[in-house]
Amino acid sequence: MTVITLESTLTCPECGFARIETMPTDACQWFYECEQCHAVLKPRPGDCCVYCSYGTVPCPPIQARGKSSCCDG
Repeated sequence: MTVITLESTLTCPECGFARIETMPTDACQWFYECEQCHAVLKPRPGDCCVYCSYGTVPCPPIQARGKSSCCDG
């Protein structure tokens, strides 16, 4: 049984502000607004969500089933 971590620390690439967030388990999060500088983060090319791009922990579907499992509908 795979243990899924639901919290990830997102770090803004613009200003370096970091915040612990709870990841959704039923959808990808494609946008995230930095609380400090208000930059809108989007996933880097090849990543499915902002958690996979800027977080300390990849999103729940990636944790559970691997890189090709997220947001493939």
